Amino acid sequence: SDVYKRQGINAEYGGGTSQRKMGDELRLFSGTANLELAKKMATYLGTTLSPAVVARFSDGEIKVQIKTNVRGADVFVIQPVCSPSVNDNLMELLIILDALKRASAVIPYYAYGRQDSKHALIAPITAKLVADLITTVGPSRVLSLDLHSRQIQGYFNIPVDNMKSDPVLCNYIIQEKPEILHDLVIVAPDAGAAKRARRIAATLKAKIAMIDKRPKDSNSDTVILDIIGEIATNAVIVDDIIDTAVTISEAASVLKLKGAKTILAMATHGVLSPGALDLIQQSPISEVILTDSFPVTNVHSHPKIKTLSVAPLMAEAIRRIHNEESISALFKL
Repeated sequence: SDVYKRQGINAEYGGGTSQRKMGDELRLFSGTANLELAKKMATYLGTTLSPAVVARFSDGEIKVQIKTNVRGADVFVIQPVCSPSVNDNLMELLIILDALKRASAVIPYYAYGRQDSKHALIAPITAKLVADLITTVGPSRVLSLDLHSRQIQGYFNIPVDNMKSDPVLCNYIIQEKPEILHDLVIVAPDAGAAKRARRIAATLKAKIAMIDKRPKDSNSDTVILDIIGEIATNAVIVDDIIDTAVTISEAASVLKLKGAKTILAMATHGVLSPGALDLIQQSPISEVILTDSFPVTNVHSHPKIKTLSVAPLMAEAIRRIHNEESISALFKL
């Protein structure tokens, strides 16, 4: 049986027998960032995580030991680079990939993705730096989920498949919230989320709107919030990341003032930094729909939070890559 101990941090996992075969050479490994998601993906594929040890020396250095033969195998390393230990999780990923040369890197959440351009005259493009670090250790490809911007794919000089969580999120709305579909608007909380909103609106056959956020004047920090587009009785705010929840809370307040009765929010990655739940609780949002790209913790037990699993989506992508099949169908509802 699997053993998982995170005290200091040490983890040993893997072993057992597959329930069904889908290819003798497939091997799945995971870091400690989101082991539950990795196990769900392995279960979907009818296999188990291959045995490995991820441990810490007393000074905090990471030690990795692969405890099975992988020569000639098709190896996938599952490790989101997520909080609460973003940099430790990044180092784990790099070290495991270094041990498993030419493996595929499965990164459900790509940290530093919001630093994808220069925000000042002298500033790094940290998303490109992280891509360089990952590429250097030698993976054959990267499989990610809802990168913050599409240009990040171009930071790698290896193939990158950027999966979309749209089928998971939209299916939930269609199956569990059919009552809101008759008069629905999909709302982008800022210009950066407009393409995502347009895509989801097309799938749900809904209207589309965007929150316009601009300074009151050049000498003031006060902003004016308004809505571009039509308002409907039901509104769903969509974004890729919910971190502090300030953006979605402000958007929800504007929608409420403009006449929306039911307001939901959904995003792929629930960072949920300290204070985010308080803002969500105080906002007119009735439900926040997230995925398990981040580890599911006590935070996700909040009554307004609904967490959906992307394990079947990501695992199916792995299966198709392993069998050299197209993954384009996974981008459709």
